[in-house]
Amino acid sequence: MTGSPVTATHASRHPPAAVLQRVFSFPAMLLCLLSALGVLTVRSRFNDPDMWWHLKMGQIIWTTHRIPTTDIFSFTTNHHASIPQEWFSQVLIYGFYRLGGYSGLMLWLCLLTTAILIAGYLLCWLYSGNAKVAFVGAMVIWFFATTGLSIRPQMIGYLLLIGELLLMQLGRTHSPRWFLGLPLLFALWINCHGSFFLGVGLAATFYLCSFFDFRAGSLVARSWVPHGRNMLGLALLLSTAALFLNPIGIRQILYPINTLLHQPIGLSQSEEWLPPQMNGGRGLGLLVLLGGILLLVIVQRSELFWDELVVLALGTWLGVSHQRMLFVFGILAAPIVSRLLAHSWEGYDAAQDHPILNAGLMGASLLVILWGFPNRQNLIRQVDQGNPTQAVTFIQTHHLAGNMLNDYVYGGYLIWAAPDHPVFVDGRSDVFEWTGVLAAYGKWAFLQSDPNMLLDQYNISFCLLARNSPMAHVLPFLPNWRPIYTDHLATIFLRSSSPSLSPNASLHAMATSHSPRAAIR
Repeated sequence: MTGSPVTATHASRHPPAAVLQRVFSFPAMLLCLLSALGVLTVRSRFNDPDMWWHLKMGQIIWTTHRIPTTDIFSFTTNHHASIPQEWFSQVLIYGFYRLGGYSGLMLWLCLLTTAILIAGYLLCWLYSGNAKVAFVGAMVIWFFATTGLSIRPQMIGYLLLIGELLLMQLGRTHSPRWFLGLPLLFALWINCHGSFFLGVGLAATFYLCSFFDFRAGSLVARSWVPHGRNMLGLALLLSTAALFLNPIGIRQILYPINTLLHQPIGLSQSEEWLPPQMNGGRGLGLLVLLGGILLLVIVQRSELFWDELVVLALGTWLGVSHQRMLFVFGILAAPIVSRLLAHSWEGYDAAQDHPILNAGLMGASLLVILWGFPNRQNLIRQVDQGNPTQAVTFIQTHHLAGNMLNDYVYGGYLIWAAPDHPVFVDGRSDVFEWTGVLAAYGKWAFLQSDPNMLLDQYNISFCLLARNSPMAHVLPFLPNWRPIYTDHLATIFLRSSSPSLSPNASLHAMATSHSPRAAIR
């Protein structure tokens, strides 16, 4: 954009002052505040059960230059075909690990969290035209994002979702040529996370809504000019073609549908896929936000656009159906809230800015970021608190052999920390559900079947279970099974007929359960 002659002359006379005023502007200060908030939010969220197998997959792709399309981590699925839906995200995660170990992973999480908040702020600013109110929209995104901020590929998917909404808004308000960025975005998205399917659905929704033209009270639909609609239609066709730029073709494109239709156990048993508690914090937040939007439309007699209503309905349906989709609801609802509040707070005026105050707040935000970023010892402590690190050390130092049956939650960490021991099950619920392993394991873990049947079927030599799991209280009463190790998190049971550990050694292990952990990078 080119400024007026007066503005250009003023900038040329005082370039240093103009640059400093822009660097230490009110919006820039808000971005720093959001960055500090992001770091403080995730500083204690380093450990995630699924992070580990994503990290291991990234390592394999990085070192072998091949993308595995079969299960290579368990002994129960017989190398069943798998869908490398998130392979590029996994490579990026491992790249940051190579950069700085655990600190590199935390840096990845902080950068992605900050990027989501900043991109959300820019989206709300672009959509509402008010830099101050946009901060409210960013806080809406932050509130609902707290349900899913973790070192997992979904973070990149959510960032790309915001990127899609930015392209859509730029294409509608500036130039339809912005729509041509969608194919490039989807070519990346298909290889990062399955949420690309939601992105395609949103783009198609905007395209269909562009044909409507009506007014019903405060609900308004405005038909697009043919050129803009045609450009979006072309971008949709190119985006569909771009989806085939993935390692396995149509199966990867259809994977999200497979998740919804053919993985009922994973969707019904995983907490993040269950409906949220509507009397909980985020559930109430969703209801309050929807009520606030309704009040703004009624009291201020504001217009609610047809495409906004459709998108908001989609986000609400996703949010009340699955807890993890509250993240998506926040992203979709924030721009709408910002636009409706745009005239409730005076807009940003650069002439009334306070660069010195802004600079002070920006400096304070930087100090908070530096203070809030956890050190290596803190990260190791977080790993120890959520994973069987000491139990893995015991397994390795005592050379336990044979098939291992592990707790579902521990599977991801075992893939990373004990690669010589293939897991029984882990967080990749899809491949285990397809092969029937997940159903059999669920019945075994919750005492719904004869425990000996599964143990004998897979010739299990030892079990690594959470100390408070139901089966950990049952195994001591089964013939030929005895506990050989226990700590504050995990318990290891050994089949008596297994030669892996002598009776004297097992008694010593029980007496010294808090063995030193293995060296951790």
